[in-house]
Amino acid sequence: MRRFFPIIIGSLLLLAGGCGEYSKVLKSHDADYKYDYAKRAYDQGKYMQAITILTDVIQPLKGGPKGEEALYLLGKSYYDTKDYLNSGVYFKTYYTRYPKGKYAEDARFYSGYGYYLDSPDPQLDQSSTRKAIEELQSFLDYYPRSDKVTLAQNAIFEMQDKLTMKELQNAQLYYNLGNFLGNNYRASIIVCENAIKNYPYSKYREDFELLMLKAKYQEAKNSVPEKKEERFRDVIDEYYSFSNNFPESPNLKEAENIYSVARRHVKE
Repeated sequence: MRRFFPIIIGSLLLLAGGCGEYSKVLKSHDADYKYDYAKRAYDQGKYMQAITILTDVIQPLKGGPKGEEALYLLGKSYYDTKDYLNSGVYFKTYYTRYPKGKYAEDARFYSGYGYYLDSPDPQLDQSSTRKAIEELQSFLDYYPRSDKVTLAQNAIFEMQDKLTMKELQNAQLYYNLGNFLGNNYRASIIVCENAIKNYPYSKYREDFELLMLKAKYQEAKNSVPEKKEERFRDVIDEYYSFSNNFPESPNLKEAENIYSVARRHVKE
């Protein structure tokens, strides 16, 4: 135990010394001194200390090279603490203020990638997801030869699938509601049509087309007599679209059964 005692005391003295310097920096009015400490704090992984100090110095240092780096490091400090919403704000401030700055490429990338990492499950609000797609697409437009292009593209594809899944969940919900308080089959059809239009290459396209076929069938089956034949013709057209697009689908049998029933309601 005795041999570890000096080590423990030494560590405590270092910690106390570090805290003492941090307190001194907080009280200082020297922006350059504070900036130098913040850089060291960032390099040592003391991100909260860096955030506190950098927030104080970005305005006094604005316009100079230290101000540029301070703003970027503030965004990166928030990013490294997984506070992606605040990091996005400062990264955007950076690349807006310094569009050709030293860190402009990284700021644009991390802005979007942070929102991507903050993107929630499909059933939740997708504001971060849409923001991520917007920022990462902007990054690709500005830096098409960046070594981060593949990362950005894959993130965009993943988030588009997430948005599509949310639309599929909405369409399924309308379908499940049926005729409760109105024609929810029509709402399901509209959601499916818009999703196919907006995400034509989505991996969920088959699910949308099958659900749209089923919704049109249910709508036709529950229609007033004067609209039945017209709507069953629409069901038949939808069946041909589905079977042509997905001839190997495991759901083809279900689609064929719907088609057989629809045929009986249509005059030759």
